[in-house]
Amino acid sequence: MLELGGGQQAADNLVKDISEAEFMAEVVDGSAETPVIVDFWAPWCGPCKTLGPMLEDAVKAAKGAVRMVKVNVDEAQNIAGQLQIQSIPTVYAFYKGQPVDGFQGAQPQSEIKAFVDRVVQASGGDASGGLDDAVAAAEEMLEQGAAVDAAQTFAAILGEEPAHAGAYGGLVRAHIAMDDLDQAEAILNGAPVEISKAPELEAAHAQLQLARQAADAGPITELTAKVEADPADLQARFDLAQAMYAAGDAEGAVEQLLDIFRRDREWNDGAAKTQLFTIFDALKANDPLVLNGRRKLSSMIFA
Repeated sequence: MLELGGGQQAADNLVKDISEAEFMAEVVDGSAETPVIVDFWAPWCGPCKTLGPMLEDAVKAAKGAVRMVKVNVDEAQNIAGQLQIQSIPTVYAFYKGQPVDGFQGAQPQSEIKAFVDRVVQASGGDASGGLDDAVAAAEEMLEQGAAVDAAQTFAAILGEEPAHAGAYGGLVRAHIAMDDLDQAEAILNGAPVEISKAPELEAAHAQLQLARQAADAGPITELTAKVEADPADLQARFDLAQAMYAAGDAEGAVEQLLDIFRRDREWNDGAAKTQLFTIFDALKANDPLVLNGRRKLSSMIFA
C-alpha cells in the first residue's frame, strides 16, 4: 500500500530533468506506486519559466506523495508527438503508467496546488495511516489463507476509522477469498464516497470482476486447442486468457491479452486493453508481472 507522505524522501529527489530515453523508466514504470507529474517545457517558453518553479514548490510541499520530472520538448519530440502536445507548458500526471490528469498553459499557484492535491488523492495519498500496522497484520492473515480472521480484523479497523481505504479494500478481498462474492460486492457498494475511487477499492473491484469471470471460465485444454487451430480467433484467445487467470496463470493471461492487442487493438471495443487494466489493478502495483505488462502495452501504444 502507498506510504503516505514519503517524508523520508529528500526534496532534491522529487524533481528531476529527464531525457526522452528515460521516459519509460521514470514515468511509465516510475508511476507504479507514486504518481509522477510531467512538466513539458522548452527554454524559449516564457510561461514555462513561471509555471515550473511553482509546480516544483507544490510537489516538494507534498513531501514524497508525488514526484515530478521535466521534459524539454525540443529534445523529446517523439514523446511530445505521441502525447499530442500542441502547446507548452503542458503538464500531465501519470499513475500506474497512465495519464490521470493534466492541464495546459500558465496557472495561478492556487490552481497548481489543487492539481497536485487531486493527483495525490487519486493515488490514495489522503488515506488514513494511523492503523497501517493492523492492516498489514490482516493482509498477512489473508495471504496465509485465514480469510475469516482477516475479515474480522479489517472490520475492527473500520470500526475505528470508517473511511480507511486499506481496510475497506481488504474486507472486500477477504470475502472474495471466502467465495462470498455477493457480500463482497455489497461491502464495495457501501464504501464512503470519499474513498470510492481509492486505489485499494479499485483493486478490490478489479478482483471481484475477475472472480465473477472465473465462475464462467471455459476449459483451458479446449480453448488452447481452439486458439492453436485458428490463431486469429480473438474471441477464443480472450476466453483462454480468462480461463488462464481463473486457473492461477496470470502471466499466461496477460500474454494472451497482449497478443490480442498486438493483432487488433480495437477488437471488441478494446476489450483486451480493458481486461489487461483489470488484471493490473487487481495485482500489486510493484508486481513484476504488472510492471512488465504495462511496459509492453505502453510500448505498443506509443510505438
